[in-house]
Amino acid sequence: MPIPVYDLAIIGGGINGCGIARDAAGRGLTVHLCEQGDLAGATSSASTKLIHGGLRYLEHFAFRLVREALAEREVLLRLAPHIVRPLRFVLPHGPGSRPRFLLGAGLFLYDRLGGRKLLPPTARIDLKDDPLGRPLKRDFEFAFEYSDCWVEDARLVVLNAIDARARGAHIHTRTRCVAAKRVDSYWRLLLESTENGERRQIAARVIVNAAGPWVGRVLDEVIRGNARAPVRLVKGTHVITRRLYDHDRAYVFQNSDRRIVFAIPFEQDFTLIGTTDTDYQGDPGAVRPDDAEIDYLCKAASRYLREPVTRADIRFAYAGVRPLYDDGASRAQEATRDYVLELDGTDSSTPLLSVIGGKITTYRRLAEHALTRLAPYLRMGEAWTARAPLPGGAFAVGRGGDLVRALRAAYPFLSELHAERLVNAYGTRAAMIVTGARRAEDLGRNFGYDLTEAEVNYLMAEEWAITAGDVLWRRSRLGLRFSAAQTAALDEWMAAAHRRADAPVT
Repeated sequence: MPIPVYDLAIIGGGINGCGIARDAAGRGLTVHLCEQGDLAGATSSASTKLIHGGLRYLEHFAFRLVREALAEREVLLRLAPHIVRPLRFVLPHGPGSRPRFLLGAGLFLYDRLGGRKLLPPTARIDLKDDPLGRPLKRDFEFAFEYSDCWVEDARLVVLNAIDARARGAHIHTRTRCVAAKRVDSYWRLLLESTENGERRQIAARVIVNAAGPWVGRVLDEVIRGNARAPVRLVKGTHVITRRLYDHDRAYVFQNSDRRIVFAIPFEQDFTLIGTTDTDYQGDPGAVRPDDAEIDYLCKAASRYLREPVTRADIRFAYAGVRPLYDDGASRAQEATRDYVLELDGTDSSTPLLSVIGGKITTYRRLAEHALTRLAPYLRMGEAWTARAPLPGGAFAVGRGGDLVRALRAAYPFLSELHAERLVNAYGTRAAMIVTGARRAEDLGRNFGYDLTEAEVNYLMAEEWAITAGDVLWRRSRLGLRFSAAQTAALDEWMAAAHRRADAPVT
């Protein structure tokens, strides 16, 4: 059997890899993407869940990065209004804060750099009289309030992969690239299934190394060429606590070490607090929150909140590793968050592009820039992703409620909460899950919290979900609510369904 040949072979199924796959497939290129685990299985599902310009980056004069990120907020809000939502941030000012005039000047720039149209501008708040001041200590009497956006990070990755596949890309999860070498005018890649060890080969004109924190390892152990990746691995830890306050705003806490910590309303009943910045050595796949980082976050929030945050309040903690470009900064928190695209020109007929750094906010622009760098080697169409909604996102910003009402009108057995969760996850595609059902029982077994067989079947068929972890922690955040017994039951059911799907037809 001949080896299939692609224009682009992408290693890594995080936000950058899937974003590049979508853009490239939409320009008419043939694309193969392999991911050693699940889509968004590492850094891309361990973020602070924000689409933001990065207010603190202005202190480091990163104006290009901030301008690009600010512009992308509203682009992504329009492309995926079901998973990207406006969020207001309260920045209290008190003892130890940056000077008020400096914060005001920064927010003045923040409002104007990115061409803001949909999001409301900065406001000033008297915390003594405003309900937003009630959760805070009395030391904080004044605050700024500004706009950014919240995102369901892992779903953003999956939606890019779905659209890439719809445009012809081949997306293979649980598939590791174990070797790649230049043969004549092509790359020859050896791929291995991480499920059953089966191996196969493909060929490609170009390799994009978008392996995130493994980008250096891919260069050293898979490609074994002369290219090197100046990567600085930085660990970020978050904690999810019980809901700490009643309103829908996020807080921005200025810590004594000049770092910023966010407290963000999360999944109705929780608060997300993060993040830390510490240099990391070791296997990115083995990263875990440690006690010192958890204590740091609790202490940072407790400095501002009237009710101290303790370990008893924590429901879950997670950590991820950011593959930042190593610009020589003395401290991890000062390392650039901008992305760098390293093009290996050893052989101009078989280029290798390595992606280093970046923010989830700017993934779409990163993909455009990556394809611009590769344009001399591949014939492709024009940039297009700024105008095309992501799957499920073809509706106006702020009209998600209309989708919920329409879904309940068509399927009256859905509760308000169930319909809202489906629309918030799948947008206009929510009806694909319940089509044909006339009563709740038609959706099959309820594994808990209205997660039904119908939805799990959809996730397995359309979104590459294989395990309970894929469903509960990346396709949704229901893992915060499921018991160990419920999780085990779901895993058992999915394993059996996966075996049936893989069974040979007789």
